Amino acid sequence: MSWAQVFTENYMVGFVLLFFRMAALFIATPIFSHQNVPVSIKAAMAFFFAIFFYSSMPPLTIAITIPTILMAILSEFMFGLAIGLILLLAYNVITFAGGQISFMMGFSLASAIDPQTGVSMPIISQFLSLLGLMILLAIDMHHWILLFIDGSLSKIPLGGFLMTPNLFEYLMHATANMLLVGFMIAFPITALTLLSDIIFGMLMKTMPQFNLLVIGFPIKIVVSFAVIIATLTATMLILKTQMQDAFNALGMFF
Repeated sequence: MSWAQVFTENYMVGFVLLFFRMAALFIATPIFSHQNVPVSIKAAMAFFFAIFFYSSMPPLTIAITIPTILMAILSEFMFGLAIGLILLLAYNVITFAGGQISFMMGFSLASAIDPQTGVSMPIISQFLSLLGLMILLAIDMHHWILLFIDGSLSKIPLGGFLMTPNLFEYLMHATANMLLVGFMIAFPITALTLLSDIIFGMLMKTMPQFNLLVIGFPIKIVVSFAVIIATLTATMLILKTQMQDAFNALGMFF
C-alpha cells in the first residue's frame, strides 16, 4: 500500500468502517466492554487498533454513497454485537449459576453493582464474574478476539456482514445451554440446601425449641461456602470450556 492510496476515498471510508468494527467490539464483548473503563478510553483503543489493522484491510468493495455507507456502518455494529452476544452467553453461565446459589443461600437481597456489566447482581454472581474475568485474561481470550478480528478482515469484507438463520439458531441453542450449564454448576449447593431444609424440618418437629433463624441459616451459609470452595476449580474449568466452544462457534461467520 503506497502513501497515495492511504488518502484515497476508498481507503478513508474503509478506515471509518474498520473503526466502527473495532468500536462495536469494545462495546459488546467481555473483557473489552468492562464498565469501569471510560468511554473515551474505549474509543481511543478502537481508534488505535483501527490504525494497527489498517495495513491488513482489504480494498473496499461497496459503492461509496451515503445510504450504502450508513448500511455498512450498521452492518459493522451488528457484526461486533453478534460476536459479543455469543461470547456473553457463554460467560453468563457463571453469573446465572451465582444467582441460583445466592438464592439458595439466602443472599438474594445482598447485591452490588457488577463492575463488568454495570448492573446490580447478587454478591456470589459478582465474585464468580470477577474470578471468571481473571480466567479469561489468563487464557489470553482478549488476544484470541483480536486475532479473530484480524482474520475476519479477509473473510468478511467491510460492510458485508449479514445476519443468517444459522446465527439465530445458534443463539437460541446457546441460551438454552446457558440455563442448563448454570443449573448444573449450582446443583451441588441446591441439593445440599434442600437436604439441609429437610433435616432442619425434622429437627423442628422433634425439637420445637430449635430456632431455624439463629442456627439453621448460618449452618446453610457455611456449608454452601464450603461447597463453593470445593467446586471452584471445576466451575472455572467449565467456564473455560464454554468460552472456548463459543469462540470456536465464531467460525460460522466465515
